[in-house]
Amino acid sequence: MTSPGRTERLVLPGVLTAEQAARTVAGILATQRADGAIPWFRGHHLDPWDHTEAAMALDAAGEHARAEAAYQWLADHQLPDGSWYAAYADGDAERPTDRGRETNFCAYLAVGVWHHYLSTGDDTFLDRMWPTVYAAMEFVLELQQPGGEIGWKREDDGTPVNDALLTGSSSVYQALRCALAVADQCGAPQPDWELAVGRLGHAIRHHPERFLDKSRYSMDWYYPVLGGALRGQAAKERIEAQWDDFVVPGLGVRCVLPNPWVTGGESAELALALWAMGESDRAVDILRSIRHLRAEDGMYWTGYVFDDEVVWPRELTSWTAGSLLLAVAALGGDEATTAVFGGEALPSGLDPGCCD
Repeated sequence: MTSPGRTERLVLPGVLTAEQAARTVAGILATQRADGAIPWFRGHHLDPWDHTEAAMALDAAGEHARAEAAYQWLADHQLPDGSWYAAYADGDAERPTDRGRETNFCAYLAVGVWHHYLSTGDDTFLDRMWPTVYAAMEFVLELQQPGGEIGWKREDDGTPVNDALLTGSSSVYQALRCALAVADQCGAPQPDWELAVGRLGHAIRHHPERFLDKSRYSMDWYYPVLGGALRGQAAKERIEAQWDDFVVPGLGVRCVLPNPWVTGGESAELALALWAMGESDRAVDILRSIRHLRAEDGMYWTGYVFDDEVVWPRELTSWTAGSLLLAVAALGGDEATTAVFGGEALPSGLDPGCCD
């Protein structure tokens, strides 16, 4: 098991002790395959976004070699068009179970790569991963629409799905900014990406009609803040507007309205968004509220149906544990984690020069 001494940065009173954090990290490491793949849990599928989230948590815990192995898995299995399939059976690249290629899944690699670089200062890693990041972002930006939003995915046959998701586009916004940071560090500036970031941020901030209506989902509520497109008063107003709809005191955050179901991943992500807004006290309260999802082995149940008082589904997911560790790392001041989720030093892109 990971030594508690390596997880002292992940201590948060009322949420995690060093020993508890070590058990959670050990749980993610036990889920990771020898080739670096991190499925949801062994025997279930891997998706590229959640794989990256878990890898970032490993870096936050000082497990840099294992995080690097996760990113190498993505580099080794990138498709010719720069993408990855949406799901692979138990992380087996030879057994994709969903051959769609989702833009936000593919873009998130850039966040993880920049986080790893900030965690390690490893220029060799960054140079090696740059072609993978470049190809992934080019795939994503092929689906940027005239209004700035990002189309959801390509089907297996290459057909684009141009409808845009606010959650996905908000995640891509963060990823594009991290990709620009990678490009700058590698001495390969990408002015087209800078304009793409500006157009995407404008769409997220000012044009909700350009996205499919998924307002029942809590991710659509907080992701414009988590991804960095909204900050300051606009972020506060957005979070306050639906706080009572989604937050269940003492239990966590609903995944979707009106279902009586709180989920650990959404709760930890909201905590990250609150931290990014400067509301650390509320962030800690949210993380404390999901202690009931922690299992004896240090992993976290995906969710809890509070009307029935039952854990559902009965699965302990690497990405739920990963999102909680990242929220704790941000609150604890881990420099790499605060940089990618705070975003103050990330490139902001070019003003699209429009007010449509």
